[in-house]
Amino acid sequence: MGQVVAPKSLRSAAAFNPVDEKSAGISGKKVSAVASLIAVASVSSGAEAQQSNLPQVTVDAPVARPRPTASKPTPDQVRARNALRRAAQRQQAAQQAAPAAPSGPADANPYADPAAPYKVDHVQAGGKFPEKLVDTPKSITVLSKEVLEDKNATSLKQAILSTAGVTLGSGEGGNAFGDRFFIRGFDARNDIFIDGVRDSGVSVRENFFTEQVEILRGPGSTFSGRGVAGGAINIVTKEAKTGKSFYNMDTTFGTDQTKRVTLDVNQVIDPTFAVRAGGLFQDADVAGRDYVKDNRNGAFVATTWKPIDAVKVTANYIHTELTGVPDFGVPYYRPSTSSTAGGPFPDFGANRNNWYGQINRDFYRTGQDIGTLNAEVQISPDLTVSNKFRASRSTQNYVGTLPESPVVANPLSASTLTMNPQSRLQITDVLANQTEATYKFQDGAGFKHTALAGIEVDRERSSIDKYLGLTSEGNGIPTTPSGSPTGVSVFAPQDTYLPGKALALAGLPTKIGIDTVSGYVMDSANYHDLLILNGGFRYDNYKINTSGYGTIGGVSQFGQQSAEFLIPNFNLGLTLKPLPNGSVYVAYATSANPVGAEFDGTSTAYGGLTPVLNGNSNQIFGPEKNKAIEVGTKWELFDRHLLLTAALFQTEKENARESQNITPATATATCPYPPATTGTVSCITAGAAYRIRGIDLGVGGKLTDKWSVFGGLVLMESEVTKSLAPSANKTLYPTNVGLPLANIAHQSFSLLSKYQINDIWELGGQAVYRSKIYGGTLLAANQGTSIPSYWRFDMFAEAKINKNWQVKLFVNNIFDKRYYDALYQSAAPFVLEAPGRAAYVVVSARY
Repeated sequence: MGQVVAPKSLRSAAAFNPVDEKSAGISGKKVSAVASLIAVASVSSGAEAQQSNLPQVTVDAPVARPRPTASKPTPDQVRARNALRRAAQRQQAAQQAAPAAPSGPADANPYADPAAPYKVDHVQAGGKFPEKLVDTPKSITVLSKEVLEDKNATSLKQAILSTAGVTLGSGEGGNAFGDRFFIRGFDARNDIFIDGVRDSGVSVRENFFTEQVEILRGPGSTFSGRGVAGGAINIVTKEAKTGKSFYNMDTTFGTDQTKRVTLDVNQVIDPTFAVRAGGLFQDADVAGRDYVKDNRNGAFVATTWKPIDAVKVTANYIHTELTGVPDFGVPYYRPSTSSTAGGPFPDFGANRNNWYGQINRDFYRTGQDIGTLNAEVQISPDLTVSNKFRASRSTQNYVGTLPESPVVANPLSASTLTMNPQSRLQITDVLANQTEATYKFQDGAGFKHTALAGIEVDRERSSIDKYLGLTSEGNGIPTTPSGSPTGVSVFAPQDTYLPGKALALAGLPTKIGIDTVSGYVMDSANYHDLLILNGGFRYDNYKINTSGYGTIGGVSQFGQQSAEFLIPNFNLGLTLKPLPNGSVYVAYATSANPVGAEFDGTSTAYGGLTPVLNGNSNQIFGPEKNKAIEVGTKWELFDRHLLLTAALFQTEKENARESQNITPATATATCPYPPATTGTVSCITAGAAYRIRGIDLGVGGKLTDKWSVFGGLVLMESEVTKSLAPSANKTLYPTNVGLPLANIAHQSFSLLSKYQINDIWELGGQAVYRSKIYGGTLLAANQGTSIPSYWRFDMFAEAKINKNWQVKLFVNNIFDKRYYDALYQSAAPFVLEAPGRAAYVVVSARY
């Protein structure tokens, strides 16, 4: 076959190759492409194309134009170009460091991993903790919205008690009600925060407005201010979202007459403004407890306004009101012979449902009103300034009955007890303002810094009063022939329906005021995600004053007291990242507990400040000082959807306060006997010391696409290392030194697990373990009392009917285990009994 040759004119056009295609322009490119196509068509036609007499085609090739001479940029142009490049790089880095935008449901938690909601990547305080949790040198447990839902935890107390390393304590100082938690063995009842602002009123907190609960373990006065010896709890509230509107409703029906409805509605007004509102209604009894009521009502509203990308203004208002009949537990059996172990009376045959109050008198009404306004302005890509203002009021109003001082009889069923009425009307008002500036920059050594400076001003006021005329109602009936009360039966309490009477306040309130001005700076320096250094310093100017009434020599007297402290604290941390998905860290931190820091305490013995009455000695002590070291590691596994954490920690407290009972014969220079006083009095001293060591393990996230887990294991040992006072029980314990601490479970475990069977069904369950808890005064386990260890198991099943409706079945305490949450610190304590088995059906609508 002969060679196929295209016409000359076509060969010329097909072979055209401009010298510089860019300078030839668009028309040259089009001509070259057309000529090539013609040439290909000619070749494919075979021999027929060779013998065809085609007319000659003339193609005008473009003329190559000379490239203009490039001009050299001026120095100003170079600087401007480099500045733009650096700004773009910083903005990109800031976007990478910020929490990922939520995906999936419109109401998704913005802090959690969208693919694994049990795993939270960031805490709310992004300026104070700018790195992801895996790179933060501190043990932090975060209960996401999904974890709270799968635990069916409708209150903060329910959420905390199913988390390892946290123990419930009973109320102190006359406040036998309200949330009181121990974290790593230290009292944290005044270390609870809402969106980073201290919530001073010791209240009972609901979860219907909660996005997530953050438990920060270990001392943290640099981050949080006074207190925070063992840790702090931060409640993150729901925020209005400008991305998408949604309408949620959950309706619960359960055993024990439980009815509960919550609403959560987010409405996008326009791309810059959104409103979110919610409501709560609950009417319920308590499983396994007679007469006790747990009714709740509440509402919240939140707004978000973003007029421009650099400005964000959020506001919210929360109202809660919890009412019902209080439950102050069951009596504790202390046998007359030391050979028999004691314990709560239900463990010795008393009906676990027994309630020892008076239905026509006892009540509680606790509520909160919290308003917050927050503004954030991004002044430049590197500098952000924010200001948060908070005004709140918390109210505790109750009359309840403590089943104390049982008289053990033979037979045991004839035992009686004293019904000790407790009452309180406490109103706490807080005004707080936080101003913070966050600046991001890179130094010459290659470290990327996130520096934060802040000023916080707090004004806290509390008024604490009580009701009169209650004691005579608790002496028991019937009476002996001589008219003396016989006491209330432990096994069949007979005072339940005594007629009530009008309640009257004493009108002699104790007033407490705390004013704090704080300044703090902290910095996190990240070197190429290989080495992260952080540290901070905080200075608190803390002032407290208190006034109230007391009795000396049978005469009511007015007294007052005040104190002021300048308190410095700091923290340091070093994090190494051997791999992108893991870290190893060491951290050191300090904190301080000034006198009166426990805002519900009306005396020094209960963390408050005792008013000085005429002739009494001054009871001002320096702050208790805490220091801790922690070594740990964190790893993201299984496509980085599972976070594993492990830490060894040690916390030491110095200058701790303790008490001893004195008489004129036992008075010393450190414990002088007050004049015009008779009988035994309590003397408070300072100078004791405690130590807690332990290991803290945690897990949260997904093992597979269908299997989610969340839990932890905390093992601790504690010891009183220094004590200036003899033990409260000298017969059993001559000295406090060497004793473990009271009110804490030294071993605790929890695991929540959920498995998705298919697109419709999910099954899950929870196991919780708490070791034995010892009773004692001022932390030392020195009373010879305890409540036993326990295992508790829960389960749930979820069915997704369609994309808008789902149904969940919960069974809590499925084996109806009888166990106890806390015991009071006295030698004849009352014990808080946990609820029995309960079942709930939750119907959820999502639109």
